Amino acid sequence: MSQAFLAHVRERRGDELKTWMTEAMKSGSEPLARFAHGLQEDLAAVKAGLTLPWSNGVTEGHIHRLKLVKRQSYGRAGFALLRQRVLHAA
Repeated sequence: MSQAFLAHVRERRGDELKTWMTEAMKSGSEPLARFAHGLQEDLAAVKAGLTLPWSNGVTEGHIHRLKLVKRQSYGRAGFALLRQRVLHAA
């Protein structure tokens, strides 16, 4: 069952997601049913992520990098050093 979900993600078959979720909820596996229920709560976003060609992965990567730099200098430096480290990396 989890392999089927992986195939949906890899092959970007968001249109078939509802069918998979129904099968997962009836599978008898409690963790799988909870996962399917969680997907159902935000079905529009999950389906869009599996069908639309756009992604904000690059933006999320930059945000993650900025947060990492900020955490590394937490309590030791102000905005000036953070700005210098971020601009120097670019």
